[in-house]
Amino acid sequence: MATSPLRTTTTTLDIYIKLAQYPIASDRIRARMREELFKRGIITEESLEKEVERKAIESQEREGIYDPFSKESAAVFQTRKNRIRDYLTDFYFGYNLPPELFDQLVLASLQHQPEDTTAAELTFNPELAPWPMLFKQGEIYESMPPNERQRFSHHLEEIKVVLIKSMISDQLKYVGIAKNILTIGDLKDIYDRRIGEGKIGGKAAGMLLAWKALQERSPETGPDISDSVVIPESYFLGADVMYEFRRVNGLDHFMNEKYRPLDHIRGAYTGIIQAHMGGNFPDKIVEALRGILKNLGNRPVIVRSSSLLEDNFGFSFAGKYESFFCPNQGTPDENLQALLDAIRQIYASTTNPDALLYRRRHGLLDYDERMAILIQAVQGHVTDHYFFPTLAGVGFSQNPFRWNAKIRREDGFLRLVWGIGTRAVDRVSGDYPRMIALSHPNLRPETTARAIRQYSQQFIDVIDINKNDFATLPAETLLKPSYRELRFVASEDKGDYLQKIVALGGDQDELEYVLTFDTITQDRKFIKLMRTALMRLEKIYGIPVDIEFTVEVKAKYPHPDYKLSILQCRPLSMRADGGKVDLPTDVPPEDIVLHSFHLIPNGRVEGIRYLVLVNPHTYRTIGERHVRIELGRVVSRLNRILEGETFVLMGPGRWGSENIELGVKVSYSNIYNTSALIEIGIATEEGTPELSYGTHFFQDLVEGGIYALPLHLTEAESCLAWDLFSAENNLLANLLPADAEYGRYIQVVDVTAVRPGCVVNLLMDGENDEAIAYFTRATSEWADDDTVSLGNF
Repeated sequence: MATSPLRTTTTTLDIYIKLAQYPIASDRIRARMREELFKRGIITEESLEKEVERKAIESQEREGIYDPFSKESAAVFQTRKNRIRDYLTDFYFGYNLPPELFDQLVLASLQHQPEDTTAAELTFNPELAPWPMLFKQGEIYESMPPNERQRFSHHLEEIKVVLIKSMISDQLKYVGIAKNILTIGDLKDIYDRRIGEGKIGGKAAGMLLAWKALQERSPETGPDISDSVVIPESYFLGADVMYEFRRVNGLDHFMNEKYRPLDHIRGAYTGIIQAHMGGNFPDKIVEALRGILKNLGNRPVIVRSSSLLEDNFGFSFAGKYESFFCPNQGTPDENLQALLDAIRQIYASTTNPDALLYRRRHGLLDYDERMAILIQAVQGHVTDHYFFPTLAGVGFSQNPFRWNAKIRREDGFLRLVWGIGTRAVDRVSGDYPRMIALSHPNLRPETTARAIRQYSQQFIDVIDINKNDFATLPAETLLKPSYRELRFVASEDKGDYLQKIVALGGDQDELEYVLTFDTITQDRKFIKLMRTALMRLEKIYGIPVDIEFTVEVKAKYPHPDYKLSILQCRPLSMRADGGKVDLPTDVPPEDIVLHSFHLIPNGRVEGIRYLVLVNPHTYRTIGERHVRIELGRVVSRLNRILEGETFVLMGPGRWGSENIELGVKVSYSNIYNTSALIEIGIATEEGTPELSYGTHFFQDLVEGGIYALPLHLTEAESCLAWDLFSAENNLLANLLPADAEYGRYIQVVDVTAVRPGCVVNLLMDGENDEAIAYFTRATSEWADDDTVSLGNF
């Protein structure tokens, strides 16, 4: 029996009912309806959008939303506007145009399906369209034959740009690269793995872009490494969820912490963490996270920060926000609680003092810094009852440190560890990653077996499956013949020399091993993989990059296979090259403050007025832990009081280390005003102590314009003018009277007081691996001012 069209006495209602029969095609039909309205002059596009905006705000008020910025996310407001736009389209069309025209548009839309190129022209504004509509239209374009697709490439590009800006990042440099690499399918996969509203943040964005870039198979991009590069199974918690979490838990007032004084921020941070830990998530978010854990099974999980500013061009935020490992070996409810706690702590870390100071120093304080969350399966395998990857580390496409003139900077650099990669990015106590110059991977900073043994990795970070916890173990615990990848990561310790492991078997339980990674570094296949990945990413980004990664080694004759997993990729912050630095050759010995000859960066600090020394000799004699901790606080107070002055910090060993036995425990927020940080090595053991390079701490120094300079006093030609730092020259008691008791450990020298009319220049020649600091006559630019005192602050 024939059916008649659905009709009502109200044309607008008739249109609404008719469109309800086409839940997918209705978006395309309404786009054509708006075209007719605009073409016939019934209403302009601009007027329609103004009315949509006004009515959207009115609808918020009707629904009791009087503070839309905190109570409704941008994505929800966009959905609100989309629906109102549809209602207005039906209204204006129904009251101004005949029903027959509507029927014609419906028929035309149904007859010209998307695969027909006559319907491929964009009939809607992508900036205003709902995401499902953009995905569908984008898939139409990408499914076309190449010649046909070219006709609509501009439409496809616009759709991808809108999706990238809305869902991933609105940083234009990133968008400009990503639109040429990510496909609609890639973007749809991100959409399907996203929970809640908002962007997925910088860390997730960089990881995805790097992986996709390394999947390209083209002679123009170099060797095909696509089969050797993967990313972990990943899920994304949208950045707007943080605002929703704070709103429902009454935590919105913490949003303005960033504008408070630094001392207040430091004092309030513990309370902010506690407040966040007591917060609850909306039920829909909790259930979605429960679903993620179900998908991941019992695999360990890492929960990572992915703020909108992280891993940006020029601003890496390295180590500023928290990340947490969740072993994921408990009951489903226990695992879920651990995941929720990790997210809470990451949300709280947006107000941590280092992060806010970093933003303040880089002019980013006014940016709406929202925090997305990246949830990933940890890469690795189980050995005994410990879970860890074979290799992990950080890689740099440019190597600013050359411990040998043969090393080529442009070939890149690795910091490689066995196990979970925390030991590669953080300064940890008594441990050393393997430093690899990719141009000469077997050229080590150390030259003897004793030095290699001393400056090798001593501990391994793992996940203890049985204890459901993150753990740090002595390397020897797992470095045994039964470990299947032993020969790839270790060498036999023969006392006077180290020997490559050729075969396993026999009575080898009594053998001792050293983590050298020599088999790996001697394998051209591994070096080619890492060098190719770094060089290609630098070419695509247009600037140097650094990555965090893991590598699984699969034994295969005659050479193993390697599976590189990209965990993170970001533009590498590098100090601008100030050109060639020529060192003076005629400095009298009595004018030399220091002379150093190993692992020297390139640059200069001129007009230094204050020299601050944490004396390595007296520091070693301190028995009380609290005294060493307090010295870090004294350094922080000096950093504040010397603001505006040109000064350098000098001290023992490894600044920024968690182990106060090895050096002064400080973070970037304690030293950000210094021009240079000089790490003094006075140990008598041979070899070169491992430096900060490649750690998050080092990245802070680079981005803050602070030079990191090693001073190895174990080397014959290196020197420091110890006599300069005498008690009578020490201004600590004058600057900080309350800290006078620490004068035997910290010396502050005013150069202009010791040598009237003089300053100190520090020149560093990275090409020739030499640095010198020396007294020189002050120019008018460095004219003598009044000595700094508490009265100036």
